[in-house]
Amino acid sequence: MYPLKEKRFIAVNFIAIVTLFLLILAGGIVRSSGSGMGCPDWPKCFDRYIPPTSATELPNNYKEKYISKRIQKNIRFAKTLDFFGYSDLADKIRNDTSILQHEEFNVTKTYVEYINRLIGVVFGFLLIALVVLSVTYYEARKSIFFLSVLNLFLVAFQGWLGSIVVSTNLMSWIVTVHMLLAIAILAVCILTYFQATNLRERNILVRHPSKSIRTLTIFVLIVSLIQITLGTTVREQIDYIANSMHNFNRDEWVSEVGFGFVLHRDLAILVLVLNAALFLMVRKKFELNGWQFKFASFIVILIGLQLITGFMLSYMALPPVAQSIHIVLASLLFGAQYFLLLLLNKNKFYKKRAVKLD
Repeated sequence: MYPLKEKRFIAVNFIAIVTLFLLILAGGIVRSSGSGMGCPDWPKCFDRYIPPTSATELPNNYKEKYISKRIQKNIRFAKTLDFFGYSDLADKIRNDTSILQHEEFNVTKTYVEYINRLIGVVFGFLLIALVVLSVTYYEARKSIFFLSVLNLFLVAFQGWLGSIVVSTNLMSWIVTVHMLLAIAILAVCILTYFQATNLRERNILVRHPSKSIRTLTIFVLIVSLIQITLGTTVREQIDYIANSMHNFNRDEWVSEVGFGFVLHRDLAILVLVLNAALFLMVRKKFELNGWQFKFASFIVILIGLQLITGFMLSYMALPPVAQSIHIVLASLLFGAQYFLLLLLNKNKFYKKRAVKLD
């Protein structure tokens, strides 16, 4: 039985996880629809809290104004990179002429990006609420409080990085870091949810853990992270190819990627084999109505759906819907694998006295 304060934390944490998946979906739609520069400034959109709906509502000389702001922000960012020893990268940003090019106003792209930002704001407020609500765990499990605070800082950094994504006109490597940071934030959200739940429901953990299953799960998780990184870099290459072809000949984009795509595709076979082996090991070791088997089954379903969308992307000229679904499925797969890893922890609390929080 959960006290009210714990119920609130767990409920808000779960909503935050769902919202983060929606945010990743929204980000995928932004990328696949080419709406990344739908709002040329940050955090406002065309210097407004609610974007314009027609070109007549745009600020005067907005192109020159936002390009000037981008240049200033990029100069500051380049100085930061210089400070940390990345002088070559800093020079590349200083000499990047793409930031001088501004997309024409498109109301659809503007609102696609705007909705993406709104979901991000909602997610930020949810994390603030989690920090406040996590105080109730300070005595019983301090890690929940400190992880909640850490996640709030990560989201703040993610917001700043989002502004850099805009100012650098979607510079490829920054977009990849942006995605990986979202995965890190997801992992912390899942961990705090798990720790808060497992504090009362200790039966979800195992009494006799299998070292081989846990080792395989860790390896599978690492491979999935590599696959997500490769997939993001492939997407960046496709963006570059699409721009070089002026968005024509869409059916040729994948073939132009080269080795990066081949590696991403072949690694998917390894992901399938590893997760199938993991499923069989979990099925043999744990009860069919246990959480471990349920999540192992969920992982297999996600792998199947991921392969279908991957096939669509490869052989159906990169349909935008498949692009968005593909990245969300990748995030869901990572989340399910990570939660399974947590479920494989040994229950250390059977002989310990429960801590009273209320």
